[in-house]
Amino acid sequence: MRTIVSPRSTTYTARAIVAGATFVALMSACQAPFGLGEPSTRSLEDGATGTLAAATTLEITGSYRAAGDLWSIDLQVAPSTAQHVVVSNSVLKLEALVFFDAAGSPTDAYFRGNQYLSQQMGTDPASRNLVKAAGNGWWKGPASDVPQLFSLTDGPAFRLAFLGTAVTRRTDHVAVDGVDAVNLSGPRADVFIAASAPHQLLGIKIKAGATIDGITVADFKYGNFGKDFKIAKPTDVIDFSNLSTLPPIYTVVSVDTSRCTATCVVSAVVKNLGGKFGAQAPSTIAFTMTDSATKATVGTCEAQVVPDVGYNATKTVSCTISSVSGQHANAAIVTATPTNPGRA
Repeated sequence: MRTIVSPRSTTYTARAIVAGATFVALMSACQAPFGLGEPSTRSLEDGATGTLAAATTLEITGSYRAAGDLWSIDLQVAPSTAQHVVVSNSVLKLEALVFFDAAGSPTDAYFRGNQYLSQQMGTDPASRNLVKAAGNGWWKGPASDVPQLFSLTDGPAFRLAFLGTAVTRRTDHVAVDGVDAVNLSGPRADVFIAASAPHQLLGIKIKAGATIDGITVADFKYGNFGKDFKIAKPTDVIDFSNLSTLPPIYTVVSVDTSRCTATCVVSAVVKNLGGKFGAQAPSTIAFTMTDSATKATVGTCEAQVVPDVGYNATKTVSCTISSVSGQHANAAIVTATPTNPGRA
């Protein structure tokens, strides 16, 4: 018997072979066809906001722009309890600790960063002395100076700002530090969420033109969920409303050259505008004798202020300028200049 194959059956067979090959190829690939097997957008959003809402701690690192400057940030958060943040740009660095009450309101804030402090203080000698005395120690300040980034750390606020109706495009299988992720994108930001359950929030890129919590053009990564950052209130803190918490800051009240005779002993009364403790070294008073006619230096000596005296207290320090007679002293001017090392 002879089998007759019609053109129609040949075409059908060819199509079946092609379809079968395509099916096998798709099944052997990592990605299921037509989005089958991928997590729903709703589950991704629930996972991302859920990890924020349930986090006992988390860390955000990256960069952003604010007030025209590019900043780097490392923010460690214990929600409604404490924050530790380090921000820096090309010229300065500021470290801050903020603590909250049971209602989530900031109660205490502490700062460290001499360059930042210097920018906030005046240019007068007293302000410069305060900046130098503070060194790199902690000082108390207003919590409003710390970027809170509430929309980036609170689950419901994050959803409202970046997810739901704010999402206009979804891109699957985007690698974030080697983790398979989904990018939920909108006019404000690109949000990166782990493709695998529980769909942890991995990162966010805030776009130019969008400003969130005072920042824009940000590139943040999330991590260290649940890590103990050991955030604690610092000790030995400077309170600029109470200058006795500062290390010693001596100023010269008067200079005495009455004992500059055969041996030239000079002295000065100094007053402490700070406290007694916390300096990295003793304060010193440098005496300089200058010829009143030629302006040439005749001689010098230096005295340490030891032991320190308390806030607003005075002390007399002295030293001997060698190879100077009383006759020279009568035609000379003696000045005393304090050096206050401040905190380390």
